[in-house]
Amino acid sequence: MAVMDIVHYGDPILRKKCASVKDFSNLDSLIDDLYDTMYEAEGIGLAANQVGLDLNLFVIDISHTDEKEKPRIFINCEIIVSEGQSVFPEGCLSIPEITLDVTRPEFITCKYQGLDKEWQEEEFSDLLGRAIQHEMDHLNGILIIDRVSSLEKMKVNKELKEIKINAEKKVSKRSIEKRVVL
Repeated sequence: MAVMDIVHYGDPILRKKCASVKDFSNLDSLIDDLYDTMYEAEGIGLAANQVGLDLNLFVIDISHTDEKEKPRIFINCEIIVSEGQSVFPEGCLSIPEITLDVTRPEFITCKYQGLDKEWQEEEFSDLLGRAIQHEMDHLNGILIIDRVSSLEKMKVNKELKEIKINAEKKVSKRSIEKRVVL
């Protein structure tokens, strides 16, 4: 188990629609690492592309707010029904220290796979439903800043520019390191 680096706004993988998971054989250790990374960052959800992996996979744990909920794994998830509307403040591990009021459907139905590869269909609402939608947005290249008005985004524009510049430096450094290794 290991804590992975979380990529930030400005890294191109956050704007990419993630590929379906086809090989389930090595997911156990990756999922453990996703949980470790999420807990270390004090988050409630983490998508694979937030650690640089192009996979339709995310983990969520809201058990600290709802004792009947257990940590959850969603593979190849798809929202098939959404209803209602609610506004709630959201933060994002890939856009640190920024919180925005995001409007989302209040109720969703998802189709997804578990580690056993079996398809499940389930309805969600409240914090778990919102967290699923947030992580699904990540897997589709959408960030919370895309879910708010231009005016709201302008309020955090300075912070966003700073985060983006730092992320682009890290991407550039990774590219140089890859060339040196090759």
